[in-house]
Amino acid sequence: MAKQTEITPPHLWPPHLWIVLSRCHHALRQAAECSISGTGLVLTDFMVLEALLHKGPLTITEIQKKALLATGSMTAAVDRVERKGLIVRRTTSTDRRARVLELTDAGRTLIEKAFAQHASDLESIMSVLSNTEKEQLYRLTRKLGLAAAEAKAERETAQAATGD
Repeated sequence: MAKQTEITPPHLWPPHLWIVLSRCHHALRQAAECSISGTGLVLTDFMVLEALLHKGPLTITEIQKKALLATGSMTAAVDRVERKGLIVRRTTSTDRRARVLELTDAGRTLIEKAFAQHASDLESIMSVLSNTEKEQLYRLTRKLGLAAAEAKAERETAQAATGD
């Protein structure tokens, strides 16, 4: 088990930083959910529509990669927004098995309004940070995320090699 060294200040100990990052993510997620609560959407539905708004028509797999949703959550969200008439599924000329999702006019109207409110709310929350702090936050969280993804890939490769 990893122990905190005496040289590391308690607030810089990686398990403590993990807790701080987790609490920050939780608070921001709750703020995002509150931001969209008046739209009749849940966060996963919002994420699907937002991806389509900013990236154009996409397959479910492409949206899943952008929205970081599990397969079951993704399917449920797509089914919900389709039932509400916010998206349509279309076949593609390149692969008849694949379905591309597109916003309907009603979906575009809803997500444009919802996203504008969401962006405004996040801007308000993040106004406690200067632009320099936002830049640092961006660089550092990206660096940490990439390192975590690389460590996971290395662990999976090592496990595959040993058969664990």
